[in-house]
Amino acid sequence: MGPISVTLPVAGLETTMLASVRVAAFLVLAPPFSHRSVPGAVKAALAVGVGLAVSPRLAPLPSDTTGAFLGALVLQAVIGAALGFVVALALSAVQSAGALVDLFGGFQVAQAYDPLSMTSGAQFQRLYEMTALALLFAGNGYQIVLTGLVRTFDALPLGVALSTDALGDTLTRGLGQAFVGAVQIAGPLLVVLVLADVGLGLLTRVAPALNAFALGFPLKVLLTLALASFAYLALPAVVDALAGHSVGSFLGTTR
Repeated sequence: MGPISVTLPVAGLETTMLASVRVAAFLVLAPPFSHRSVPGAVKAALAVGVGLAVSPRLAPLPSDTTGAFLGALVLQAVIGAALGFVVALALSAVQSAGALVDLFGGFQVAQAYDPLSMTSGAQFQRLYEMTALALLFAGNGYQIVLTGLVRTFDALPLGVALSTDALGDTLTRGLGQAFVGAVQIAGPLLVVLVLADVGLGLLTRVAPALNAFALGFPLKVLLTLALASFAYLALPAVVDALAGHSVGSFLGTTR
């Protein structure tokens, strides 16, 4: 029995590798796949699977030299990381909203390091983050993000560099929108907590002997726990809207 020879199309293999590198760099930074609870083997398998799926529709590189291929690999890694960061910036509004609730509600004193997200945060920040992660997987948020990533191969083929002007404009607008989104999510509860501080200040001015600020900390904690459920119930719609907005944002950088 003679040896078995296997012939691989070099152009198709290079195209699949380049597409997989873009997807892998995207998954490293883009939620929900960037969370450390998602194993690295799953990210690698997903990157290769998406690369194999999109490679038939991609045109091979015009140059077949080793230097050009290595440069294209670096370019795809940069593009994937930039697009993933845009998604992370858009969805950071939920985590920032939880941080605002912790700050105004008095939970910031219980801040601790979270080894999964590699960030320091208090209770509501981690609660909002884990809820957003679960909602992205339970709903169709992760499908929206992956669909948008696949569409970038049509708008930005292999070998085409990302526009730095468009990326800078997207990041600038994304940062402002993330702050506005965080305030909108936690806004009603923040207004109640600020009004509670104002009421305690007025009570102290009227009756200084009561030492109303001694009651401020437990009162704000009670108000936060009682009213946080209303903001929490709005998270499913907010996360779905942010996922769609993030896709529109990073698709705008490819034009």
